[in-house]
Amino acid sequence: MKSKRQEKILDIIEKEVVATQEELINALKREGYAATQATASRDIRQLHLLKVMVDGVYRYVAPKTESDDAKYNHALFSSIKYVASSLNNVVIKTNPGLANAVCAGIDSLNDESILGSVAGDDTIIIVVRSEEAGITLRDRIGRLAGK
Repeated sequence: MKSKRQEKILDIIEKEVVATQEELINALKREGYAATQATASRDIRQLHLLKVMVDGVYRYVAPKTESDDAKYNHALFSSIKYVASSLNNVVIKTNPGLANAVCAGIDSLNDESILGSVAGDDTIIIVVRSEEAGITLRDRIGRLAGK
């Protein structure tokens, strides 16, 4: 049941704009699936759905497939305003509302020097293994962002 519901969620968010968990729950009900807020929240987390602004409206989107990574990351990295490093931390400022999506793009780089990352609305902090790794990652992200 869970896998079918999650497949339906992916189908729904591909076909229509879904901006809130409540809208997702209602769309699932229309399709014959019962879901609570907790279930919707868990499904969103397990599917790694992102909430991004598309045409001025926030909506849930599924992560792109590997073949789309280059285009996806380019679009995300173009929303970076600046990137800086301090010791073993890298701080990134993005356009408002895009930090989570950019952070997911950075996570998809699979850089072994990254210990973890946290994103807010427009700021990301990344903790790396060393000061040297911070400088390297800062420069890499800067190149990807065209900075």
